[in-house]
Amino acid sequence: MRRYALALGLLLTVAPLASAQSVPNIMKPKQAAARAVAATNAQVEANSTLPPDTVVQASGAATRRDVERVTGTDSASGSAAVSNSAPAPKGTGAAFERETFAYDRSGRRDPFISLMSTSELRPLVSDLRLVGVTFDEGGRGSIAVLRDLGTKDQYRVRVGQSLGRMRVASITPRAVVFTIEEFGYSRQETLALGDSNKERKQ
Repeated sequence: MRRYALALGLLLTVAPLASAQSVPNIMKPKQAAARAVAATNAQVEANSTLPPDTVVQASGAATRRDVERVTGTDSASGSAAVSNSAPAPKGTGAAFERETFAYDRSGRRDPFISLMSTSELRPLVSDLRLVGVTFDEGGRGSIAVLRDLGTKDQYRVRVGQSLGRMRVASITPRAVVFTIEEFGYSRQETLALGDSNKERKQ
């Protein structure tokens, strides 16, 4: 009895393994592949039919039969076969879509615009020439006359006055000292009388 129960248990455990190792049906993938090939062939043939107005003149009988087979004409009736495919819509072309970007300021400055406009940059010290100085011994009444070499504009400046991004720091009898602040850094440049392009940096 014990052997009988052991044999029955062994049979129940081996039976599912034997069915799992049986040969699978290989016809289903073949049939699916055949259906896919048939669908592709039908689509290619529908898209590659020649229009009925295509007429080819040939001189041989074998060539005429080939032409009739290609164009779809019947040699007995000479009429063109009508294709079932719909003609392609006219005027179809490639459509280009361009992605556009917009910047929402929301109270902030535009990061793509320069921090300093051109009017704030000009005139530069290298563009100026000191023409004359009216010097006041007291210090606050001195006036310097400057001329822009490029535009021929004339500027009359006093101590503390701004000119572009420069500020007049001091005026001496023969020179003007400018303080230039750029991006948090400050430097001084001196423009001497009669010195058009030579400035001394301090």
